Amino acid sequence: MISPYVRRQRLAAELYELRDAAGLTHAQLAKRIDQSRTKITRLENGHTIRDGQAVVMKILDELGVSEDRWTEIMAVARDAAERGWWSGYGKAMGTRQALYADLEAGAATIREFQPFIPGLLQTAEFAYQRQVAGSALGSVTFSSERAVEARQTRQRMLRRPDGPSYEVVLDEVALRRLPAPPDVMVPQVEHLIAAASEEKVTVRVLPVDATIDDYAIPRAAFSLYTYPDPGDPRVAAVDTVTIDLVLTSLGDQEQLDRYSNLYDRLHHAALDPEASKDFLTRIAADLGSKQGATA
Repeated sequence: MISPYVRRQRLAAELYELRDAAGLTHAQLAKRIDQSRTKITRLENGHTIRDGQAVVMKILDELGVSEDRWTEIMAVARDAAERGWWSGYGKAMGTRQALYADLEAGAATIREFQPFIPGLLQTAEFAYQRQVAGSALGSVTFSSERAVEARQTRQRMLRRPDGPSYEVVLDEVALRRLPAPPDVMVPQVEHLIAAASEEKVTVRVLPVDATIDDYAIPRAAFSLYTYPDPGDPRVAAVDTVTIDLVLTSLGDQEQLDRYSNLYDRLHHAALDPEASKDFLTRIAADLGSKQGATA
C-alpha cells in the first residue's frame, strides 16, 4: 500500500486545485453538493472524514472532472482512506513511530541523516533499551514491548522485493556516545555491518572530523522519502525531542529543498560504504574490548 498520509496530502492538493480553478469558496462548493463546509475544509487540509470517498465523488461530479482524472483522483481517495498495519497497534507503538511507519509504506527511496542508531536498523535489544531510556525522561502512552515489536515489523519492508532503497548517513557520535551498554552495543554495531551488506541498504558514517561543504552542520535528525507515483509528493520528516515536523513538496517546496541540499552535503562528507563498514568493524572491536574489561 502507498502511505495514506502521503495520499491524503495529494488528495488535498488536487481538491484545492479543482475548487480554486472553479472559482468557488468552501461554502459555495459545500452548498452545491449538499455537504457541510467543514467536510470540504478537512479534506483540503489532508484530514480524513467518515464518508470521505463519497464526498470526493460528489465534488468531482459537480466540477465536471474528466473521466481519466476522475478515476485517478478516486484511486488516490481510496488509498487515503486505507488503514495500515500500524493502526492495529493503536497508541501502544507510540504515535510518532506510527507516523514513520505510515511514511515508509510504499516508499521508493528513504534517505536519512541520523545522529543516533536509525530505527530501521536497530536490534530488538537496542530498541528496548532506548524505549526504557525514553520513558525515564517522562511519562509515555506507549508500551515498550509493543513499540519494539512494531519497530521489527517496520524493518521487514526493507527485505521485500518491492521494498525501498534505504541509505543513512550515520554520525560517528551515534557510535561513540554510548546510547546503550556495551553488551547491547556490540551486537547492534555488528547488525549495522550485516545490514550494510544487503543489496538495498547503504550505511555511510560521517566522521566527527569531516568537513561538510559550506560548514552546513545539521541541527536534527531528518528523513527524506520519495514514492513511485510521480504525482505523489516528496516528503521530509524532521525528528525533534517531542514532535516530528513533516514537510511535503506540495506546500513546503523551499523548506524541503533545504533538507535535500543539506543531505547532499552530508552524503558528500561521509565515508563511502566500504570505508564505513571498516569503520564500524573497528568500533565493534573497541566496544568489545570495553565489554571484556568490565565483565
